[in-house]
Amino acid sequence: MSPEDAVVKKQAREQKDARVRGVTSIQEMREAIKRAGRDLPVISAVPRLDMLDAAAFRMRAAKGLPFVITGLVGKWPLSALTPQALRDRFGELHVRARVGDYINTAFAPDRAMQDMSLLAYLELVANDTQELPPYLGNLELRELNTLCHWPAYFNKMGPPRFWLGPAGTVTPLHCDYDDNIFAQIWGTKRIFLSPPHHDEFLYPREANAILFGSPFNPEAPDFEKFPLARQAAMIECIMQPGELLYVPAGWYHQVRSLTFSLSANRWARALPLALNGDASLKAG
Repeated sequence: MSPEDAVVKKQAREQKDARVRGVTSIQEMREAIKRAGRDLPVISAVPRLDMLDAAAFRMRAAKGLPFVITGLVGKWPLSALTPQALRDRFGELHVRARVGDYINTAFAPDRAMQDMSLLAYLELVANDTQELPPYLGNLELRELNTLCHWPAYFNKMGPPRFWLGPAGTVTPLHCDYDDNIFAQIWGTKRIFLSPPHHDEFLYPREANAILFGSPFNPEAPDFEKFPLARQAAMIECIMQPGELLYVPAGWYHQVRSLTFSLSANRWARALPLALNGDASLKAG
């Protein structure tokens, strides 16, 4: 593909992304999120709240800060499913595993992937001794959708995405410019969060218009290589089974499984709630 063709393809994707979200420009939306971030209060912990209805959720989310909702995901049928039942009922599902060094290639188009059945993946990780175990990440597993009862917090949502793997699986630091609800179904995960306007300290690299990665690792900070990262706020949140995390659009996050873990998430496909319906960003 020529450089000119690549530019045309990139522009076409950004225009499609903007139409899906009902905004005139993804770039202007990103900049608005970062401007709004500068007015956020400093937080040192992610608050945990009891179940919220849609109106209460949106009111809270409009503040632009992450929070955890308890008492919701634990009621899903999938939460009651055991790993053995997952093997028995869904072992034949086709999955695509992240293998090799999928951290340093996380946002590259040629990340190493391996196709297999879910049963083969579970057997692989049971016998694997690598420091970075293979990971099932960001997969649509439609057969599991009926076992999840997602709240109608967003008017428009993308399909559920599932994340399955043993302790040690990692999604490196990145931000999505869509609001996100993240359900911790089994196991425990550690998530580091940093506000949108701190991207200036995190050496961001564009994967696409709504996804930016960072080479900085908050779990093993290298301030000699990334000196600006000293100024980035990092908030640690340990997600327990049955909890739902709201990650506002533009917030950087890194996720590590501390135990064998099953999670799922959905991204909104609309103007982020923290922008409070900014009319200047909406497509006519």
